[in-house]
Amino acid sequence: MHAFDILGDPVRRRLLELLADGEQAAGDLGSVVQQEFGISQPAVSRHLRVLREGGLATVRVDGTRRHYALEPAPLREVDAWLAPYRHFWEQRLDALGTELARGARARRQDTNPKGETP
Repeated sequence: MHAFDILGDPVRRRLLELLADGEQAAGDLGSVVQQEFGISQPAVSRHLRVLREGGLATVRVDGTRRHYALEPAPLREVDAWLAPYRHFWEQRLDALGTELARGARARRQDTNPKGETP
């Protein structure tokens, strides 16, 4: 299965978000995803298996526990594929950053009209 097929599912995207914070036990991942998506433990296991078989996650067995970790290589491939399209949103994000900075500066000036250092 291609990385884009795997990333097309919101449950798997959420699992990857959780794994971005570091290795986690399957049970901990399952608890979060079951609560957020209302799916069963076997469904979570199937999603984890898809991530593992697709190369987006690795598993380490520790006794009866399975610990999952993010495998970044396939995500680098997705990032490389997106590179030619990045210009469509980067300009807008830069403009948003400028507007946010202006708003922060205006708020500082409103709270400190004489320009005194707090």
